[in-house]
Amino acid sequence: MRKLSIWARRGHLAPLAGLILAMGCGASAPPAQEPAPAVAPAATQPTALAPAAALDTVRAGEFDNGKMWTFEYPPLEYFRSTYGFTPDSAWFERARLGALRLQGCSASFVSPNGLVLTNHHCARGSVSQVSTEGESLLDNGFYARSVGDERLAEGATADQLIRISDVTSEVLTALEGLSDEEMGAALESTSEAISARIAAEHGGADENIVVEIISLWDGAKYSAYVFKRYTDLRLVMAPELQIGFFGGDPDNFTYPRYNLDMSFYRIYDKDGNPLSTKNYFSWSRTGVEENSAVFVIGNPGSTSRLQTMSELEFRRKVQDKIILDFISSRAEILQQYYDENPEEAEAQDLRNQIFGLLNSQKAYRGMWEGLGNPEYMARRRDTEQQFRQAIEKDPALKAEYGGLIDRMAEIQRQKLELGSDFGAFIAFGSPSFTSAVMQRAFLAHLFIAQRDAGAPEAATSQMKERLLAVGNQPASLQRALLVARLEDFEQHLGAESEIGRKVLQGRAPAAAADAILANSVLADSARAAAALESGALTMEDPAVQAVDAFIGRLRSYQASFQSLGQQQNAVASRLGRAHFDVYGTTIPPDATFSLRIADGIVKGYEYNGTLAPPYTTFYGLYDRFYSFGPNGEWALPNRWLSPPANFDLATPLNFVLTADVIGGNSGSPVINTDLQVVGLIFDGNIESLPGDYIYDPVRNRSVAVDVRGMLEALDDIYDADRLVLELTSGQLVPTEEEADAVRAGR
Repeated sequence: MRKLSIWARRGHLAPLAGLILAMGCGASAPPAQEPAPAVAPAATQPTALAPAAALDTVRAGEFDNGKMWTFEYPPLEYFRSTYGFTPDSAWFERARLGALRLQGCSASFVSPNGLVLTNHHCARGSVSQVSTEGESLLDNGFYARSVGDERLAEGATADQLIRISDVTSEVLTALEGLSDEEMGAALESTSEAISARIAAEHGGADENIVVEIISLWDGAKYSAYVFKRYTDLRLVMAPELQIGFFGGDPDNFTYPRYNLDMSFYRIYDKDGNPLSTKNYFSWSRTGVEENSAVFVIGNPGSTSRLQTMSELEFRRKVQDKIILDFISSRAEILQQYYDENPEEAEAQDLRNQIFGLLNSQKAYRGMWEGLGNPEYMARRRDTEQQFRQAIEKDPALKAEYGGLIDRMAEIQRQKLELGSDFGAFIAFGSPSFTSAVMQRAFLAHLFIAQRDAGAPEAATSQMKERLLAVGNQPASLQRALLVARLEDFEQHLGAESEIGRKVLQGRAPAAAADAILANSVLADSARAAAALESGALTMEDPAVQAVDAFIGRLRSYQASFQSLGQQQNAVASRLGRAHFDVYGTTIPPDATFSLRIADGIVKGYEYNGTLAPPYTTFYGLYDRFYSFGPNGEWALPNRWLSPPANFDLATPLNFVLTADVIGGNSGSPVINTDLQVVGLIFDGNIESLPGDYIYDPVRNRSVAVDVRGMLEALDDIYDADRLVLELTSGQLVPTEEEADAVRAGR
């Protein structure tokens, strides 16, 4: 997994959303995004950290709120004045229909035969899934030498956005006059009703139509996005993990990079034939040059650029730091287990999970550190001040929106009071991060309470089934996860707190965990089932006693945090409408994992006292290999060790561009004005990590795989003539041998 897959980037709780209070409380999730001058343009865009004495003079940048444009409100005049390019409606329609949304990633059609391009890290799960016994396609790569060899990726889906409708009036009418507590449920029911109606108009489930109601500017505008969902995706090609993730975690979020982070699927129609795709991005043979205008078509997951300063301050003090610490702790646990039990861990697909956690760890560290950047916070503060002044000076706006920023600050103050609970209970109950004994104990507590209160058998049997469904974990992993949770209690609540005294009982977390595991019947599934069957499971069980010590506070925290989340969402929605009333479409809405177009140019940048080049080449790849030696993160797969004589090492491999991207953009095509794909987004530089809440075109860079590098590797390293022929001519031939003959005849 890489930074730009959706779960890796989030100013809120993205990778842990739904896990923060996994046993019953929902955490609030944020808004959406687009681009353009969010506030009055700054006279200059600072390129270095401003001295403390000068922070009062720092002003917001022209594009602090980013440049992720929606297809409903394209910035035609901005494109014309900036690039001398004015795309018409047909251009936007082809761009929209050529793009795809995968699960957590983006993709695109790149041939008239349903061929789909995305990242290796976006298809990694499919690569593992289609591997048969004795194969290790993740390590050795995969290429289907014939159409019949293309392997079905079970569960993979691709969504094509076929229509957008403005439903703002209908939604806002349904929400009018509702309280904060009522608004969430009303929005959900209204969205479901609108989605069902519009889906039916387009053929509904029979045509695999999916409709989503997309909130823009935190609810100032609402659009119905109509998707055609494809479910027959077959893997065509994926390189080796070692070349797709070359440099591993040490190079992650850095640039220069040398990654062949690409994969290909093919979509098949309902008759089992390759899908005929009229709208696709043709393959550029010439690529782009430095300063060329380019556009990224993809699905950025979420940003927080409309958040107030008080929200950002809560993230700095509590949210992002705690999430970072949590991810670091659990990644270390899983890595240790993997190192000690590689075969078992591989069977559990822990490698991909660890990749994701390490990726998120680096992302959250960058975001949290950015929240402590005085210059960035000064710019955000100036943005808020200009927004506040615009409201205050207009009587109508003041009457409608006055005091909302202060109300948001009060909500954040109350959330700060829950900071210790946030840290103690984060992701509690998540199967990935909670010991099996604690999962069972929580459910057992509920079961015993129901049973002893005389609940009907239907209710208790349902809880019993949930308890019995909790599978066993390897003993060392279960112990490590339990110790980590008790350490969370000790760190955030204190050993001398009521919960600390009852759970730890004066012992270190490790000793307390050992006592629970040694004496609880819930430590393994067989003993738990026997205790349930015999009626021996009681509140006296050590694991259940531990849950009993904190369950009251957990429930109180859940209720309070959920209530504050509802209030925050309601205020944010009104602030979103205020932003729209003040700035219109010149300020982009936050990202919503819906289709956007982001503009930029190919351009290097200053870093570490030197310059990052706009391109890297295969020369650099081999330099890294020979500099670090044949083992470790910079090792090369066997087929790369002796490239053929005609392999051109000077071919561009990766390049950087100024386009504004974030999690969810992985797999997005980079296109030129002629709708040709010139690159494939897969990452961003380390400087872009604060991009969740501020976009800095001076420092931020997206990183893409160059189409020239992809084609050179496919042709000369993988001998994938069938694929090369299709990309360069659109011609689909059944077998590799036929492709060889066709290309030889040319």
